[in-house]
Amino acid sequence: MVREMIQKTLDYVDSNVKEDITAEELAEVAGYSVFHFYRLFQSAVGIPVMQYVLRRKLLYVIFEIGLERKKNEVVYEYGFETYSGFYRAFIREIGYTPAQYLREYKAKRPYKINIFQEEHIMVSNKLISEVLLNWGLQDEKVSDIVFPETGEISDCAKYVGSNMVIKYTANLGSVKKAIEISRALNNVGLTAPSVIPTIDGKEYVTVGELYYTLTRKGEGERVMASGLYLEDYKEKARFIGEIIGQLDLALAKIDTIADEADLGKSVREWAVPALKGKIDMNPEAMEKYAAQFCDLYRALPRQVIHRDPNPSNIILAKDKWGFIDFELSEENARIFDPCYSATAILSETFEEGNEDKLLNWVEVMKEIMYGYDSVVKLSDTEKKAIPYMILANQFVSTAFFAGKDKYEELYRTNKAMTEWIGTNMDKLSIS
Repeated sequence: MVREMIQKTLDYVDSNVKEDITAEELAEVAGYSVFHFYRLFQSAVGIPVMQYVLRRKLLYVIFEIGLERKKNEVVYEYGFETYSGFYRAFIREIGYTPAQYLREYKAKRPYKINIFQEEHIMVSNKLISEVLLNWGLQDEKVSDIVFPETGEISDCAKYVGSNMVIKYTANLGSVKKAIEISRALNNVGLTAPSVIPTIDGKEYVTVGELYYTLTRKGEGERVMASGLYLEDYKEKARFIGEIIGQLDLALAKIDTIADEADLGKSVREWAVPALKGKIDMNPEAMEKYAAQFCDLYRALPRQVIHRDPNPSNIILAKDKWGFIDFELSEENARIFDPCYSATAILSETFEEGNEDKLLNWVEVMKEIMYGYDSVVKLSDTEKKAIPYMILANQFVSTAFFAGKDKYEELYRTNKAMTEWIGTNMDKLSIS
């Protein structure tokens, strides 16, 4: 009952975001006293109700300004009396000036938040500053992490100052695993985020239901997927494959506890049944691909893998490279990593109907695989399994995104990707 009422107020905010919304008004929508509503809202969403309203307004305004509408006109529409008032609120809440944000990132239309589909615990910059007392860094600037190519704002990390990142999660196991893997990789000479201990030597801090870790930002820049389509794309893509191969060689030597994934089971028993009738693909062909993948999957070499080597998790500098975000690491077939990296690049650059670009991506994908093979020496079974692994990953990703408001755009993209890959499996074979 409580979650239904909170969701009702979230929907109300988005439907009336240009109006002057009050806490009393939202409490009435939810059917609670103002005092009781304040407590219920913050418990469910993570930040005070009026801060949530302000943040939604700010994100809608910056999106519309990014569409090249007149900024004064937009801020008035959303209830700000002056542009300077919006400007100050944006810096305080998001951590950037509006001009800086639009210059560095793609402003994305705010997605509808649905607390029934997934947890949405927001953490305010003010709370982060309070948590940073544990490191004596409470006066450092806190700002949102925005992914340049997609405009997505991280919901589990923020920048601290110019060279640190604070992460937060309710999953203690993923915190300990990421710390352990990063430490082990640094010990063998690879670059991974190094944890900054608190004043009293702790590796993480517990506040409420969340666990916080502070790490140093990796030196260098995140890989931009669009840059892999330029003239020297073959060399760049092969290098991506090579460093993923080096990472997996190192991960294979690490003694750590990681969840064992059964991708074959996920594809056959969940993803394919969930997608039947939703994507333009023959159900019998989907079942056939799933069965063929399961047969191949059982014979593939397994180890601890990164699990999420998308371009934004690869950091390149002049004389070094590294990876971040090991929270999802698991034991799985090792070719998952390069295959996932290839489809992540396609997802960030996909243009439905642009056949030339899609065929260019096939070349990018193959160069990643050639680079990976040059380091780890793929078996014949692994080479044969690559097209099936790519399609299997797409089945799982598309099924995961389906029906979630937050991922509506990603679902449409991955649906189209899956359909194209299913039609062009023969082009993905590696010799």
